[in-house]
Amino acid sequence: MTTSTDASTVGLEARPAPAAPTRVRRVVGLVDTDSFAKWGAHLLASSPEGWDLELVTVATPRSASTGQLRSAFRGLDGRLAGAAAQPPATTTVDAIVDRLRADPPDAVLVSLIGPVAELVIDQVHRRVPNRPVLVTGLPGISFPAKWKGIFFRARADLFVLHSHREVRAYEELSRAGGLEPAFALATLPFARPARPGQVRPTANGATRDAVVFAAQPSVPTDPADRARIVHWLADTARAHPEWRVVIKTRAAAGEHQTHREQYPYPDLVPSDAPSNLVVETGPMAEHLARAVALVTVSSTAVLEAVSAGVPALTLTDFGVAPQLINEVFVGSGLPGDASDLVAGRFRTVRPEWLRDNYFHPAAEDDWAARVEELMRQRDAGTLTDRPAARRSRGGALRRAWERKTALGRDDRSVLGLVALVIGTPVRRTKQLVRKVIRASRPTPPTAGLEGLRDGDQQLVARRDAG
Repeated sequence: MTTSTDASTVGLEARPAPAAPTRVRRVVGLVDTDSFAKWGAHLLASSPEGWDLELVTVATPRSASTGQLRSAFRGLDGRLAGAAAQPPATTTVDAIVDRLRADPPDAVLVSLIGPVAELVIDQVHRRVPNRPVLVTGLPGISFPAKWKGIFFRARADLFVLHSHREVRAYEELSRAGGLEPAFALATLPFARPARPGQVRPTANGATRDAVVFAAQPSVPTDPADRARIVHWLADTARAHPEWRVVIKTRAAAGEHQTHREQYPYPDLVPSDAPSNLVVETGPMAEHLARAVALVTVSSTAVLEAVSAGVPALTLTDFGVAPQLINEVFVGSGLPGDASDLVAGRFRTVRPEWLRDNYFHPAAEDDWAARVEELMRQRDAGTLTDRPAARRSRGGALRRAWERKTALGRDDRSVLGLVALVIGTPVRRTKQLVRKVIRASRPTPPTAGLEGLRDGDQQLVARRDAG
């Protein structure tokens, strides 16, 4: 005997159950200075398609200008494409934390300079129930590892770095400081893996006619050394009138940078400089599109050049040392000196240097997967808080001091003013004592010769000889 069946149910048992919709993850990126804005935005742009992204500029004394933000956000994908045309206006820390408290996202990327990063991370821990996952990191080259970078960001759930070498160094330093490492690997978003020696074609058939010097605000620091660089660049321009020698700065007059610049290069260019020596700003990618070569002391821009297949030169005339941020290039084939610059002898990177130093295969990146796992822990209520590196916060007055020094005029609290009045002479005394102690210590050697190639041994020997 047969029974009738409603047509709407025929074959229902044979159909596969519909897949559960993938949850859209909301991730907010907090940025402030030019370099942190560029890094944070482009890292988020490389995140999984299922993430809904938002950028917020934090109001601090060193927040990037609208022009700097437009430059930093150039080339972002569809989810953040509007940021370059209309960068987000600056928002105070308190207003940001209030928004996070009212509507917590799944994760927050804290792409901020150290003191501001520490303040924001602390405020989220204190004031945001069911807090979002806190992700942080450092833009550009972060080798050798620096304790201060860890110190300010220790309470973040994940710390993003950009090479296997950096991860090893930061894990070692973190453990030595009594902290459990939580470092993840991401390819620098503006230094994708490259094929050495293959130069990307120029856009719209532009001519490659520029030697680009990537200026840094604090490397080298001595004004005489910075003037020497300008002198070498002028000599290069005279020796090669067919080239434009470009001093590419990261900020126009009056704009702030991640690191303070006491002696801007534009102020050091002599009045009789050749006409083909010019000072320009703008996105580095646009300069590299017409570059014959990239020259620097240690700027992350050299990695952008390697990625684009543009020859490069890292100047070693001032030595090879942690404070110059150029130890990482020993063994890369890129170091040279002023005579190489003036003669136009530029270098291509040694292939064996790449994998351990910023150009690992993309499949080895784990940062996004680690963030996804942390967000699942948050969903389940099992996300744990990480301890601070700062062992004693000194109560409300100490926190007010940290807030005031991080935010400057953007902190208008009475307690912050009180802390500033009390804390400033104490801080100056401590700085003076540290300066005296440093001056009394012998200068340690900045690099060893073991394991270096002949050319690298020569450059270190020149350095040690003064």
